[in-house]
Amino acid sequence: MTERQDVILVDQIEPLILDLRGQKVLLDTDLANLYGVTVKRLNEQLRRNRERFPEDFLFQLTKEEAESLRSQNATLKAGRGQHRKYAPYAFTEHGAIMAANRNRTPAHD
Repeated sequence: MTERQDVILVDQIEPLILDLRGQKVLLDTDLANLYGVTVKRLNEQLRRNRERFPEDFLFQLTKEEAESLRSQNATLKAGRGQHRKYAPYAFTEHGAIMAANRNRTPAHD
């Protein structure tokens, strides 16, 4: 049996990479989209496996960093329930790889 492998092209990832605190990172929303899971699911797995994510793997944005990104990108929709309650997480390269391993689903026979 063959397992379906999705290919993510560098052209798809490169525009999502941000430089924050002197590190190249992907935000949890972008990482969840790349892995085909919801942000809620990604962050649930993060909380359950926090010991696998040291500070050099990920960090949570400060309120100021989140506001700055929000105003730069104008990504929020208008209306109730469109704003995040918590600041996003930023995953470094190692954190993104670890998240990929945590969010894999086993192949079904």
